[in-house]
Amino acid sequence: IAALKATSAEPGFWDDPGRAQRAMGELSRLSEDVGAFSRLESRTADTRVLWELASTEDDEATAREAAGELDELDSDIASLEVVALLSGEFDAGPAIIEVHAGEGGTDSQDWADMLLRMYLRWGERKRFKATLREMTPGEEAGIKSATLTVEGRNAYGLLSQERGVHRLVRISPYDSAKRRHTSFASVDVTPEVAEAEAVEVAPDDLRIDTYRSSGAGGQHVNVTDSAVRITHLPTGIVVSCQNERSQMQNRAVAMRILKSRLLARARVEQEAELRALSGDKMEIGFGSQIRSYVLHPYQMVKDHRNQVETGNVQAVLDGDIDRFIQAELKRKAQLSHAAPMMQGNPGF
Repeated sequence: IAALKATSAEPGFWDDPGRAQRAMGELSRLSEDVGAFSRLESRTADTRVLWELASTEDDEATAREAAGELDELDSDIASLEVVALLSGEFDAGPAIIEVHAGEGGTDSQDWADMLLRMYLRWGERKRFKATLREMTPGEEAGIKSATLTVEGRNAYGLLSQERGVHRLVRISPYDSAKRRHTSFASVDVTPEVAEAEAVEVAPDDLRIDTYRSSGAGGQHVNVTDSAVRITHLPTGIVVSCQNERSQMQNRAVAMRILKSRLLARARVEQEAELRALSGDKMEIGFGSQIRSYVLHPYQMVKDHRNQVETGNVQAVLDGDIDRFIQAELKRKAQLSHAAPMMQGNPGF
């Protein structure tokens, strides 16, 4: 922090606005972490005094208050531990989430819509800014796909743990026979990178289509061909945006997302870390899921990677997914620590 403050005071610091903004952002993040640690240290000391008072006075009410404070401290410490695990190049920045319906027809399209809502609610809980960029409605209900951007501290580092196939088991509301159905939807997460503006894309490498928006957005959006779909021909990456008021605005947002994805792809290939940033593309079907959400014949959400589970399915669908994100970050950290030991000891 001291070094960054000294650098920011140097003459000519703002001559390179991009570099200066990155340095100030890093200073802000570090100051926030140190402040959070200091507040925890102070609260821990206060709770210790409260507990000693309860023990000395044999006061049950004060003991319950101290126990409540300890529970809150445990939760806050767990959150800080998770932040310490986020050290990737893009972890601190914003994220681009894409949700796609998979096998299961109308049920899967409805399930994709439920997942979209879950991530929007999660963003509200974290006080992040979540912006819906594109949504393709389903034929009868739900959505075929949707893209949203999420801005907030460590948005990409946290949401990247959600990448994969999500499975829903329930009595289908679209089946007149009320049979149990299994539905799938995939979630892909990539970082939205500020440096992407400098990425050059040859016009001949792009196919740009315009179409009429099919989602909400007001009279102007729905009666003009303002929605934009950009296809990057060499890679096959497709980006759509329809929620801005004009075609020009939608095109600008779509290009920014496309450039972020191209830059992330290039960085990954250069550093040989494809799996770390974009993950393996898996078939959206049975056996490939990272998490199951069961509504019938019992209620449970279980993450198949780290075995964390809960019976409060509604809370999860309302955005309470931090337990799964934290558990997956810890699992990956344990695996990364174990890998060097196994390499150094063949008999491990």
